[in-house]
Amino acid sequence: MLCRFRSLSRAVHEERVRERQHERKKTYPRTEATMGTSLTVWRKSLLISCKGFTVIDSEGNLVYRVDNYMGRPDEITLMDASGKSVLTVRRRSKKLVVVESWNVYAGEVGNHQRKSSEERPICCVRKRVNIFQGKPKVQAYVYREASDKKRYDFAVEGSYAYRTCKVVDASDKVVAEIRRKEAIAKDVSFGIEIFQLIVHPGFDPGFAMALVLLLDQMFS
Repeated sequence: MLCRFRSLSRAVHEERVRERQHERKKTYPRTEATMGTSLTVWRKSLLISCKGFTVIDSEGNLVYRVDNYMGRPDEITLMDASGKSVLTVRRRSKKLVVVESWNVYAGEVGNHQRKSSEERPICCVRKRVNIFQGKPKVQAYVYREASDKKRYDFAVEGSYAYRTCKVVDASDKVVAEIRRKEAIAKDVSFGIEIFQLIVHPGFDPGFAMALVLLLDQMFS
């Protein structure tokens, strides 16, 4: 497990160094504050027996991880580097409902130390299924507090299959992006299983990663 992580961490860190050297050649300054948070997402669990995700920052440090024993589980927990639950996404099971939707909870759902009243979703994410309604490039809608209101708070546009997505708010402002990770060095290729998650200032990186998990369940 450590060998696999160190290999990816070293590759990302070396690529980040090359990116910084490339940025210094430009005439305008670009800082982390103006660029937002850049995370590298590896669509693979650190545990050999699991399927999941490994997320590292621009310095090669582990930030988030997901370890699942099932290919398409009804519940997924996003953990930090220490294994603490950050967010839990759970599939909504309603009879006679065609639209695939998920609830997102803070922390770990079902923790015996939490009251049942605290286990309220912070939002609901719904897969767009009607291609003749709304924006054709939208893949999913995000509604705060899992309400049934018609107006969404965020929308995911683009194509997750090609790793070219962006999350926009109700005013069409981009708050996060999923991009193919392109290496500056010609002899480095990351492929489709390793990609970038760019989180713009003011948007929660953990929540952005939760959206990645849901898109993977909906469209992978």
